[in-house]
Amino acid sequence: MNKTELIEKIAAGAGLTKVDAKKALEAGVEAIKAALVAGDKVQLVGFGTFAVNEKPAREGINPATKQKIKIAAKKVAKFKAGQEFADAVNK
Repeated sequence: MNKTELIEKIAAGAGLTKVDAKKALEAGVEAIKAALVAGDKVQLVGFGTFAVNEKPAREGINPATKQKIKIAAKKVAKFKAGQEFADAVNK
């Protein structure tokens, strides 16, 4: 499913126009993004939790040259499915 198909499903399920559904989806995504950038986590009961995880700096190997390289520390977004969501997927 792509973004357009998701917007159509939201519009049909909530009785909204596609324009309103698109605005709602984009506002929701922006709210989640803003919370993660601020260092918060977003918990949607029954769906899951979005959070930011920090990966420390580490050494790696360049596969082309076999030389050791330093990989910088970075933050990554992660999602952990809630129990209800996980159960629904595994049926």
